[in-house]
Amino acid sequence: VSTFFFLPSRLLVHSWTTTLCDSKIDKEHTTYYCSTTFCQAIFERSIIIIMSRHGDISSSEDTVGVCVFQYPMPRLHTNEEVMENAKKICDIVKGTKMGLPGMDLIVFPEYSTMGIMYDRQEMFDTACAIPGPLTDLYGKACKEAGVWGVFSLTGEQHEDHPNKNPYNTLVLINDQGEIVQKYRKLLPWTPIEGWTPGNLGTFVTEGPKGIKISMIICDDGNYPEIWRDCAMRGAELVIRPQGYMYPAKEQQVMVSKTMAWCNQVYVAVANASGLMACT
Repeated sequence: VSTFFFLPSRLLVHSWTTTLCDSKIDKEHTTYYCSTTFCQAIFERSIIIIMSRHGDISSSEDTVGVCVFQYPMPRLHTNEEVMENAKKICDIVKGTKMGLPGMDLIVFPEYSTMGIMYDRQEMFDTACAIPGPLTDLYGKACKEAGVWGVFSLTGEQHEDHPNKNPYNTLVLINDQGEIVQKYRKLLPWTPIEGWTPGNLGTFVTEGPKGIKISMIICDDGNYPEIWRDCAMRGAELVIRPQGYMYPAKEQQVMVSKTMAWCNQVYVAVANASGLMACT
């Protein structure tokens, strides 16, 4: 199911979900969300007008078309499986751009590339280098499609790999296939996640059509200081890929709405979907 938005400011968001959903417009808080999917929400500062636009994102010279793709969280065990899954994501990038020519940026959820790792050895075995084969694959897809992309890599090899745990990392890749921002999750969800805490801080990068983008990951967004750091650096759009489960849905909608308002930024949230395999 696809839904289309026009924001009279600079950001145009397309929400592509993998299941049928009930939609609700909260005119007071100017928020759209899918009530039967996993905690997906897009937040902004202007009034939303739903538009069909013949099935496309109607971006323009000063409007950025964003697709937030709720990719099912896979359970993978080997590098071969990870690469096959990444190829599927690349096909989605190119196919979505073909169907939605106005799309400027596509965002995938946390854990969408490697899946969730319950086995410690598998976590180390599938950890990747950045840049490396996976980012090369994503870069090629973005260049071929002429679109920007945000991709989750769980995990990125530590500088002291394999002696220390990997990082939980996002990459922002431009439409020329270049990595223009790398962000490491600052606050892993302790004690469930075993990632090494990020050591790079937050960044702001000029994205498609000049919009200024920061990235954070999942639990990072529960701490107001991280949002404010992005805003003080000049971010206009904060992208938050996450892998929250249903019990946290309402809380996460509330957190992102509040941080969007308090920091006067746009927020695009991509949450994993589907049923999480535990084998």
